[in-house]
Amino acid sequence: MRWAVADGWTMTRRDLAHWVRQPAPVVVSLLFPILLVLMFGYLLGGAIAVPGGGDYREFLLPGMFVMTMGFGVESTLLAVTTDASRGVTDRFRSIPMAPSAVVVGRCGADMLNSALVLVVMAACGLAVGWRPHGGPGATLAAFGLLLLLRFAFLWVGIYLGLVIANPSAVTLVQVVVWPVSFLSNIFVAPDTMPGWLGAIATWNPLSATAAATRDLFGNPGLAGGWVGVAVAWPLLLVAVFFPLSVRTFRRLSR
Repeated sequence: MRWAVADGWTMTRRDLAHWVRQPAPVVVSLLFPILLVLMFGYLLGGAIAVPGGGDYREFLLPGMFVMTMGFGVESTLLAVTTDASRGVTDRFRSIPMAPSAVVVGRCGADMLNSALVLVVMAACGLAVGWRPHGGPGATLAAFGLLLLLRFAFLWVGIYLGLVIANPSAVTLVQVVVWPVSFLSNIFVAPDTMPGWLGAIATWNPLSATAAATRDLFGNPGLAGGWVGVAVAWPLLLVAVFFPLSVRTFRRLSR
């Protein structure tokens, strides 16, 4: 067990070292959500009604936290496909190390990156007027839900990366991620959409986490009661994609 943990931490540090050597992707991943907050908060927010009333930026920020966690699937997918296409994954599998170390290292590095992104996003939110009103416990629970969602999408990204194994195909996944993110309650209430579209947006996993975190932060939004759904969706995704990822990884290069 200690051997597996030590190897997993070594792989995590290997991925973290890439941040130092190639900081541009990390900086872009931090600045892009901030750009969206400024664009929607100040350029478009005045024309968007908040469900139940209230400040749009307080409605927007929890949704932007969720959207950022959803976009993380792209970075995970790209990192996994890049390693696979360059033969790095096969090389790691050929050396004496814990079989789980490659996947655990990816998981550790991406979760640390996501925690850093949330810190930056929260600072940006505080700068533009967003405030958590739910108390320290509820605020920590909201951030916990966000990281749980990221953890679920992490396994989605790992599985897709192992299956695709071609960085040029990542664009196809990116094309899907954007509509899925917008087809939610991140920017507007599903009630403003056509009925069938609003139903899809309501039960989007991103919508569940956005609604639950707005409730925990004490920000304006939909009626409460979404915390259970916000926990259930990520657990379901992990239950599906974790075993798929492990099985696909074990079958590589057979």
